[in-house]
Amino acid sequence: MAGRFEILKDNDETYRFRLTAADGTVVAESPTFRHLEGVIAGINAVRENAATGLVVDRSTAARKAA
Repeated sequence: MAGRFEILKDNDETYRFRLTAADGTVVAESPTFRHLEGVIAGINAVRENAATGLVVDRSTAARKAA
């Protein structure tokens, strides 16, 4: 079973989404959105960009600077 996006409505009438793995582990959680359309657009952006996104390891640069 694949992961899933859960849309949540907070007490202050804002929305957010949570991406969970098949075992229920929370993988990512979004910032809040004022409107449901915004949270749906956020989910679509994650879907579109996650599959093609590059992995950039910035931890190496941080170790060199220290």
